[in-house]
Amino acid sequence: MLTRVFDTLGRIISRHPKMTVLVWAVVAALGFAIAMTGAGGASLFDRLESGAPSVPNSQSEYAQQILSDLRDSGESLTLVLDDAPPDAEGMHDAVFPAHIELSRIQGVQSVLSPFVLPGTTTNPAARPFIAQDGNGFLIIVTLKVDLSEFAVDAALAQVGASLEAIPAALDEVAPDATGRVGGMSLIYDEIVNQVEQDLITGEAIALPLALIVMVLVFGGFLAAAMPLAGALASIAGGLGTLVALSYAMPLDSSVVNVVTVLGLGLSIDYGLLIVSRFREELAALVASDDGARVRRRRGDGAVVQALTTTMSTAGRTVAFSAVTIAISSAGLLVFTPPILRGFGAAGVAVILIALVTALTLVPAMLVLFGRRLVRPSVLSRVPLLNRLVRRTADVQSSEGRIATLTAHVQRRPWLVLGGSVALLALLASPIAHLDLRNTTLQLLPSDSAQREYVRQIAEQYPDATSASIQVVAETTLAEALAWVPTVAGIEDVTEVEAPVPLGNVVIIGVNADTTDDGGPVERDVVRAIRALDPGFPVYVAGTAAVQVDFVQALVDGAPVAGGLVIAVVLVLLFLMTGSVVIPIKALLCNVISLAASVGVLTWAFQDGHLAGLLDFTPVGGIETYVVVLVIAFAFGLAMDYEVFLLARIKELHDAGYPDNDAVREGLQRSGRIITSAAAIIIVVFAGFVFGRLLVIKEVGFALAVAVFIDATIVRLLLVPATMTLLGKWNWWAPAPLQRLHARFAITH
Repeated sequence: MLTRVFDTLGRIISRHPKMTVLVWAVVAALGFAIAMTGAGGASLFDRLESGAPSVPNSQSEYAQQILSDLRDSGESLTLVLDDAPPDAEGMHDAVFPAHIELSRIQGVQSVLSPFVLPGTTTNPAARPFIAQDGNGFLIIVTLKVDLSEFAVDAALAQVGASLEAIPAALDEVAPDATGRVGGMSLIYDEIVNQVEQDLITGEAIALPLALIVMVLVFGGFLAAAMPLAGALASIAGGLGTLVALSYAMPLDSSVVNVVTVLGLGLSIDYGLLIVSRFREELAALVASDDGARVRRRRGDGAVVQALTTTMSTAGRTVAFSAVTIAISSAGLLVFTPPILRGFGAAGVAVILIALVTALTLVPAMLVLFGRRLVRPSVLSRVPLLNRLVRRTADVQSSEGRIATLTAHVQRRPWLVLGGSVALLALLASPIAHLDLRNTTLQLLPSDSAQREYVRQIAEQYPDATSASIQVVAETTLAEALAWVPTVAGIEDVTEVEAPVPLGNVVIIGVNADTTDDGGPVERDVVRAIRALDPGFPVYVAGTAAVQVDFVQALVDGAPVAGGLVIAVVLVLLFLMTGSVVIPIKALLCNVISLAASVGVLTWAFQDGHLAGLLDFTPVGGIETYVVVLVIAFAFGLAMDYEVFLLARIKELHDAGYPDNDAVREGLQRSGRIITSAAAIIIVVFAGFVFGRLLVIKEVGFALAVAVFIDATIVRLLLVPATMTLLGKWNWWAPAPLQRLHARFAITH
């Protein structure tokens, strides 16, 4: 049944290749246009969100909601002035006109600085506005709370321009004055802008390098261009789909880069498999007597036959692979944090688009170019390159270096198994001190203007910043005051600010003995506060509180998400192989491989061993959702290569090959594709490591490492060693399941 579906699809495409290509050209153009312009609405990048991840129905979200509801002011921008002593002669008169101008901007609620207070700089209330070294001061402009989104954007633009002009206006009283404007809106804008720049950088690096690798794989530019064309169409369709998804759910700014790089890598992988199998089938037909007698005509019989065989074999494998990765991504939808649900939905959408391009656009181009794909390319006539191309572009040999390596593994399977597991365990060992973080500003490059602004505020204006832990107590001021000593007695608490009544609640700021916002010390303080029983409801907000709730949400959702993904993958692999041993073995190998990948990520980023090489500043941990994404997507990619490999081994096993021969020849035939696909996807992921946003670096690096480990240690060593040791038991299943497989098997 399934074979007929792919066979029919191949025949339909072979009859309408030009129409198929034309449809995809239109879809790609529309996708890019919608993403970049919004088609009359907001563009994709305008619709993205930035900020610390939230957890619905959590303590931290409830506390933050109370604080937001009670806030009687809107967004704000702050000007930090340097080399402008507030007590310099004439400073008040020089600044006052700017105050007047700012207060007249429509939507502005207040303009604060030392000069609005009686006695100005001598007033104790001016202390938060004056730098610790006395060489600068703040001007804070706050908007009204009830403005429309359009009015807020317009007011912020005017306020920002006016604030930036102030240092020049102080030339007579402070000729060396400089200023930096900052605020949450500017931080979010900088993150989104960096996302867009990193996307361009990543693709500019990844696509040319991927083309070079594919030229070596296929021995020519024509065949290499086809998976790349499919990848470009997938990117366009994926970006357009993300615009639609942004209307259904919130999407974090980093979702564009992470999901795009996944779609790009998978599109090239799938296109590579389709094109490779087509060239293998076509080469065999052209070399045969029957193929040689097929006349050249529209819908060349050899080309059509090669395509239908490709679709019913490699096409089926691609579809099966895409389904497993989509299921792995869909597991993210089980979790409650919106950022993970957004990644899950976007991942599923882009994976399915990559599948459709591989099963329609790439085959259509194969039909159009037909036999030209098996003719010697120009590169075959270039000295030195011709020998390299002959080796890398071989599509028919059942013997080669991978088969030789597999034979060596099969002679010493226990030694290889033990060595592989030991190496993976060593790579995984840094997980023992993995620290998860939820950050916002730290995602930006260390030389970011907004990071410098926040650092300057923290160092020079500590009294202008709120406590890192905010406690919302639903009680009276008297009860809150009586409770303060208890909070102050918690280990590592250095300061408890005076309770402030606000509406029906009391706000208490708490500072811990650490400069690591959201780090282990603050998280312990949050847990300790929540463990207290003051006799009235208490809710804790702040970065550390969100982190505690986020990790708890992962713990709560992991059993369901993991169980669902594992169950579905076990069923699919069973239907593919007819074995209960192979699916379990595949899952165990993937778990070890994933642990090794996360361990290397921890060593490189949390421990900072690659900070200089990769140009980033360590933040003391790994972004929490990065670890979740790496596990979800890397698991899917590992299953991707497992399917590629098992499809060929199963094909040979069913053809009557002895077990070891099926493994050895299956690895030789699929190993070239797996290593080539891995090399390309590593290049794609590595291209995004050169971006400047930390979360993109972490995801790109981790997935590249995961693919490298899986395509080398796991596929070339661990898998053949275990399959050799298991022998005929690889294909074992209880009799009832054998009958079930005979009825519902997914086979060629």
